[in-house]
Amino acid sequence: MTSKQKYNLALLVFTVPTLLFFTVMVTIPILQTFQKSFFDWDGLSKATFIGFDNYIRLFDDDDFWVSLKNGLVFAFVLVVYQIGLGTLLGIALSSKSLRGRKFFKTTYFIPVVLSGVVVSQLWIAIYNTDGGLLNSLFALMGSNYEQSWLSGEHTSIWAIAFTNGWQNMGVHLVLIYTAIKSIPEHLYEAAKIDGASFWTTHFKITIPLLSETYKFCLIIAITGGLNAFQNMFVMTSGGPGNISYTFTFMMYKAAFRSNEYGYGSAAAAVLVIECLLFTILINKLVAREKISY
Repeated sequence: MTSKQKYNLALLVFTVPTLLFFTVMVTIPILQTFQKSFFDWDGLSKATFIGFDNYIRLFDDDDFWVSLKNGLVFAFVLVVYQIGLGTLLGIALSSKSLRGRKFFKTTYFIPVVLSGVVVSQLWIAIYNTDGGLLNSLFALMGSNYEQSWLSGEHTSIWAIAFTNGWQNMGVHLVLIYTAIKSIPEHLYEAAKIDGASFWTTHFKITIPLLSETYKFCLIIAITGGLNAFQNMFVMTSGGPGNISYTFTFMMYKAAFRSNEYGYGSAAAAVLVIECLLFTILINKLVAREKISY
């Protein structure tokens, strides 16, 4: 057996099981979801084919447009908060002059390992209108400003998104920090010799060389925002009314509360398409050329 044949055999041994697992656990359920979206089905009785009626009904549903807007807001908050703050903290933690770097890295990652339910309950107490930490801080500063953070039409989804962003920012911090540490030190030394300032150095060297990392972070932040469910389920149950609905909550409500599995599958199918389009767009626009040092 030649070395090329051995390589191809090893490639098959390591990739085929993964592809089979992915096909069984991901691809087939997605295809079944698209199939069921064309049926009127309650999950028990015989399904009735109704064509595109579920999609027509979906686009006429006010909850759909609220969910679409909320999903985009959620994704925007995660991108700005997680990637933006993750970059600033990653740059700060990569500085050799900063003391206690191990402590800060551990501290920022602690929320990631906490249960989403625990984090949601923590922030419910912080957002509480009566005696909550956030409103109490305004009162402590002598301000009469008071907000119903989780029940306000214009604040609810932002508050929930911030909670999710706070919890998972540590993942992006680790990714960005690791990428920064992989950048050759001589690039920074050359910039220092040329008289570049601290921020100019990172703007001209660090951020451009993080393009591949940013691409991955963008994908998981945006798709994570569009797929958000747990935080609003625990914190608001989609309410009051439908002000904190997302596609995942629409899918849950239709399938498990109203027993309309066909309609819920249509919402899930739209969500899959939306995530796929954003993923393709990010791959097209970000880091199109391989960076070499």
